[in-house]
Amino acid sequence: MTYFRFNMAASMACQAAVRGLRAASTKQLLGSRNQLARVSPRRWLNLQEYQSKKLMQDSGVTVQRFFVADTASEALEAAKRLKAKEIVLKAQILAGGRGKGVFDSGLKGGVHLTKDPAVVGELAGKMLGFSLTTKQTPKEGVKVKTVMVAEALDISRETYFAILMDRSFNGPVMVGSPQGGVDIEEVAAATPELIFKAANQIKRLYDLFLKVDATQVEVNPLGETPEGQVVCFDAKINFDDNAEFRQKAVFAMDDTAESDPLETEAARHDLKYIGLDGNIACFVNGAGLAMATCDIIDLHGGKPANFLDLGGGVKENQVYAAFKLLTADPKVEAILVNIFGGIVNCAIIANGITKACRELELKVPLVVRLEGTNVQEAKRILSESGLPITSATDLDDAAKKAVAAIAKN
Repeated sequence: MTYFRFNMAASMACQAAVRGLRAASTKQLLGSRNQLARVSPRRWLNLQEYQSKKLMQDSGVTVQRFFVADTASEALEAAKRLKAKEIVLKAQILAGGRGKGVFDSGLKGGVHLTKDPAVVGELAGKMLGFSLTTKQTPKEGVKVKTVMVAEALDISRETYFAILMDRSFNGPVMVGSPQGGVDIEEVAAATPELIFKAANQIKRLYDLFLKVDATQVEVNPLGETPEGQVVCFDAKINFDDNAEFRQKAVFAMDDTAESDPLETEAARHDLKYIGLDGNIACFVNGAGLAMATCDIIDLHGGKPANFLDLGGGVKENQVYAAFKLLTADPKVEAILVNIFGGIVNCAIIANGITKACRELELKVPLVVRLEGTNVQEAKRILSESGLPITSATDLDDAAKKAVAAIAKN
């Protein structure tokens, strides 16, 4: 491949996007004066490594021969069927750093090489059914339910290659580096001269990128064997959620076992939910308003328990579903509703709130701030409901009242 020098600022922006799309990993999303609130977002569809490799394989991209196993005996049989000189066994979880991870079985490392198929069975027995903790998993780790048994190949040269959507370029960007198999962000920071923009399309990977409506196709490393064969050794693909209607086969592979059940349930109702560590539930429309609400709560000494984004075209049943989700969280001691009705009809929100309060028999304090479309009708609905709902004049007032409500209890 021929490479041209890639502008450092652009490369860092691209890699920030790459990192941002690794939704399976635990991230620090919201800062406060005293501490950071840990969240585990699941916004984009993420596939296991073997699923990404299968998509690549189906598109004519060269990957290692591999099998998938759910039991130690299946892993042993797979290792025998490969008839390879050397075998690599990889735990399948939606988190990076597997090679340096630790299992609660005592086994160190989620990636192992061996020439003996019998050893594959033994190692798989110490992986499957046990939790693997890495730098990207929660403290308790993630339970491994599947392992990939693959042919190990010698690599004479490693490179990094990715195609990703980048806003600054208004479309997909190809990013490459002669240093593969390492943390690409570290390469960008320490040796920016080693980051390049590909000139020639890597056709099959790009065709795959377009075919599956990907937001990222990352291969690290893209390696060359001593025989000159170019192989995608490790693959990561992220997808555009908005394309689910035409990518049903891809989205059917979604495994929600590693996801927060509340986030999974929210997605079923077209709601965006992210769990936090506090006790004041935030019920908003729009990510920016959600962030502002969390910040104002923190400013007044409170801690947000989540943010739940209704989005634009909200319906009454979604409001009900949202309250059901919020009250299912045992940490929640108060709920703050902060809606700015542009395309959202505040009266719909008000009707949904009153229905939820009555049918769910809401037990925690509820503070509501509504502004925008049909707000006077919404306020009338709330005031005539006879329910113990505290109205707020603005966001600052709402946050103060939510924090004070918890203090009273």
